[in-house]
Amino acid sequence: MFRDEPFEADSRRVKVTRGFTNVYGNSNRHLFMNLSRREFLRILGFAGAAGMLPNLASATKASSDLYDFGRFGDIRLMHITDTHAQLMPIYYREPSMNLGLGSAFGRPPHLVTEAFLKYYGITPGTPLAHAFTAINYTEAAQRFGKVGGFAHLKTLVDRMRGDFGADKTLLLDGGDTWQGSGTAFWSRGMDMVEACNLLGVDVMTGHWEFTYLEDEVLKNLAAFKGDFVAQNIKVKEEALFSGAKAFDENTGHAFRPYVVKTLGKHRVAVIGQAFPYTPIANPARFIPDWTFGINARDMQELVDSVRAKEKPDAVVLISHNGMDVDIKLAEVVSGIDVIFGGHTHDGVPQPFIVKNARGRTLVTNAGSNGKFLGVIDLKLGDGGVKEFKYKLLPVFANELPAHQGMQSLIDKIRAPYLDKLREPLATAGSLLYRRGNFDGPFDQIICDALRQRNDAQISLSPGFRWGTTILPGQTITMEHVLDQTCMTYPETYVRDMTGQQIKDILEDVADNLFNRDPFYQQGGDMVRTGGLDYRIDPTATMGKRIDNMRLENGTPVEASKNYRVAGWATVGAKSPGEPVWDTVVAYLKDKKVVEVTKLHTPELKNVGSNPGIDRS
Repeated sequence: MFRDEPFEADSRRVKVTRGFTNVYGNSNRHLFMNLSRREFLRILGFAGAAGMLPNLASATKASSDLYDFGRFGDIRLMHITDTHAQLMPIYYREPSMNLGLGSAFGRPPHLVTEAFLKYYGITPGTPLAHAFTAINYTEAAQRFGKVGGFAHLKTLVDRMRGDFGADKTLLLDGGDTWQGSGTAFWSRGMDMVEACNLLGVDVMTGHWEFTYLEDEVLKNLAAFKGDFVAQNIKVKEEALFSGAKAFDENTGHAFRPYVVKTLGKHRVAVIGQAFPYTPIANPARFIPDWTFGINARDMQELVDSVRAKEKPDAVVLISHNGMDVDIKLAEVVSGIDVIFGGHTHDGVPQPFIVKNARGRTLVTNAGSNGKFLGVIDLKLGDGGVKEFKYKLLPVFANELPAHQGMQSLIDKIRAPYLDKLREPLATAGSLLYRRGNFDGPFDQIICDALRQRNDAQISLSPGFRWGTTILPGQTITMEHVLDQTCMTYPETYVRDMTGQQIKDILEDVADNLFNRDPFYQQGGDMVRTGGLDYRIDPTATMGKRIDNMRLENGTPVEASKNYRVAGWATVGAKSPGEPVWDTVVAYLKDKKVVEVTKLHTPELKNVGSNPGIDRS
């Protein structure tokens, strides 16, 4: 730890106190914990020379200036992730609750609203403040407009390529690209393959891609012009004996584990890490021949092998682990220069620097829904990254003109379905969104629809983080409903469950979300409930987090008593009910105007000081 001693570094005054720094008003404690003074000076020079620290504090300029990135170093890597098939510009509200526990307490990405702005030195009321937080969301959304859209993203990608040199750039896609919209569902993801080919995606990995059938996945990848990489997907031995195809029958890898790309005079190895819990979080029946996992030991062996065999100037990982998992992976696996992360939809403005056995790894995460483009310029030398410059650029549709070629493709993709997509269903009487640890107004609509349609006492809906936002007064269309529900296992169910079974479900999902060991976290948010309230202690251990369960009328839920429960999206056997979008459509048409006034938000225990909660 450092002494309480001010000193000069990089021509700017820095106060070092109790082992962390406060630079330019940015409490970037995660960058500098447990470093010696000499290490600190080297890292600060590394970051300062890269323009890393002061970028956000000066974000009061016009939003068009956000895209004046300049040029730095030898190569440029761009990153998108979790676009969830959103070809058109959308509204997307960031969470006002994102709890971090244990080592993740008060650490990105577990900061929201004012705490987030303060941490990164972002000025309230600016385009960046709107892009990264939910503060005054409706007013800010009306002011700054929609975000994302592949035609606008294409304009930004082309600009970033052109400014640096196309031969020295790569575009990486972290997955969750082929699912999340009606057109993706109807085309089995091929619409997104076409869009990504035109966008110029060079390398990708996946997660929801594997919620299509194995043959469909392989068909789409055959049409994809880039490389698909995943070191942690292997073909089961019994499947290999039965003739299942593998990229490498000796290692069992189902897909290419890595690819080496030449950028100018430099070689970059890109390793892939698909979502490790795919057969648990999603139906294994769609991809029965493949196994998944974090496979940290295999990752270390692969990194070592790639460095020895390929002699790359940099090794990067495109990951769909989730940010907390990536941070731990960077601690236990050394030799990776940059992790481009996804899955948890975290828009994080600056890389998290993780110290490990052989140096340091930069961990990034680029948000979701096409809302952001991560851009990093790297100065290379001695087989690694010497310096870097990074920005997570919001894709403001009002600031970036649509690329005509991409817009024409999107129009062609959507044309056969426009009448259905635009079908009006109801009017939003309040702000409707999904993202948040425990609740979301559109999730409540789904839960209420399930209860009403199935005459159920309780409803359960998965805590998916995909799904767009609808402003008050907007017409809710079929496209909006599909944005929230469209997937390959949408069937609903209604069945009797005991109070104990319901508690077990809540406990299991809570452990997936709040387990202190990131390697046991599966991402996503807590299962949403209708007609059921409960208390949760996220800091407790498995089986002890949930209590005080009660029905909507206040009646306690009894462990041995049966309750009629409706839900959807079962990962085991296919459920017998109608697709959930039919359930929601019927509910919306009946309501006509939908204003969500009550959320079944659980009572929280032992999280009073957590900066991942907005208390406004």
